[in-house]
Amino acid sequence: MPGLQLTHDARITLAGLVAALALCSPPLSAQAPAPPLPSPEVHADGRVTFRLRAPHAREVAVARAGSDRLPMTRDDQGLWSATTTALAPDIYQYTFNVDGVSLLDPLNAWVAPNLLNMSNMVRVPGPTTGPDVLPWDVTDVPRGQLRRHFYKSARIGDHRDYYVYTPAGYDPQRREKYPVLYLLHGFSDDASGWTSVGQAHVILDNLIEAKQVVPMLVVMTLGYGAPEIVTRGPRPPQLGQKNMVGYRDALFAEVIPAIEREYHADTRRERRAIAGLSMGGAESLFVGLNAIDRFAWVGAFSSGGLGDPATFPQTFPALTAAEGKRLQLLWISCGTEDRLIEANRQVRAFLTDRGVPHEAIEMPGAHTWTVWRRNLAAFTPKLFR
Repeated sequence: MPGLQLTHDARITLAGLVAALALCSPPLSAQAPAPPLPSPEVHADGRVTFRLRAPHAREVAVARAGSDRLPMTRDDQGLWSATTTALAPDIYQYTFNVDGVSLLDPLNAWVAPNLLNMSNMVRVPGPTTGPDVLPWDVTDVPRGQLRRHFYKSARIGDHRDYYVYTPAGYDPQRREKYPVLYLLHGFSDDASGWTSVGQAHVILDNLIEAKQVVPMLVVMTLGYGAPEIVTRGPRPPQLGQKNMVGYRDALFAEVIPAIEREYHADTRRERRAIAGLSMGGAESLFVGLNAIDRFAWVGAFSSGGLGDPATFPQTFPALTAAEGKRLQLLWISCGTEDRLIEANRQVRAFLTDRGVPHEAIEMPGAHTWTVWRRNLAAFTPKLFR
């Protein structure tokens, strides 16, 4: 079949077609997708700019852990942005709140794991040398190792994990065995919380190299003796006690024996410590103060979950002044802006009434990792001296 024939007047040259399309098409720049914009963007002066493209949103804010929400403003392209005031060097957590819905920053791959409420993280860098270097900043020091262990818990009935930090130069054949710190996370965290968010391994590396901390093993366990406690809904009041008892039983019957079988770990109570944050702080008090024959060092950071102070005598039935004096250290800390500050003061009042020696620390801050990283950096230099 013959092709279509064009008269001389109707023929269109390639150059003419390109010109015609150029006249009726928008500029190429308008067709191209918008260039990616950084979020978060950390400025040299410590300010941080957050950005989110949400053209159909009505109201957007940055929800920052331990701080007020930061409202964002929208430009005519649907890009929302907000910039903080200058922030002190540290690691900060945040999410976006879009019309009442919490969202992760799609431009930031640094995410804090959590079983209920994930968030993004951003680092405002500080000095890289000198006395003002933060203990959780990675520096050029020998690095320890982090191992993850999996096992089936006969006590709890689930498959679970724990992490073990061994210091740089760990020698399983050395004459002196290593002391052990059992370090517990908070409610809704998982076993990786103290490393992925708390940077415990970095803190230990830096402080051991500075000879401020005795080289030690750190065991970071999954802190749920009743896994069903991890829910946003209401929980039966007896579930908290079940959670602590189940955790203790799994720790004593499964984790500690495995550590002392597989690592060069000291088995003496004077060389064993337990500490934790929030839920893990309450568990550390419950486990440690009811097993002073096993632990000589106990730390509680922003602890919560011990219940009504009227029940403390039943929670710690054998805790007497004489037993308390067997402890090398009982260290209780909380941020002054933390909603749990009064609960921690009630615990301290109970200990004082029982004649149990303890060190009480109150520091600025809320219920956040910015406080707990500092707690760990202040607590570990006191251990095993």
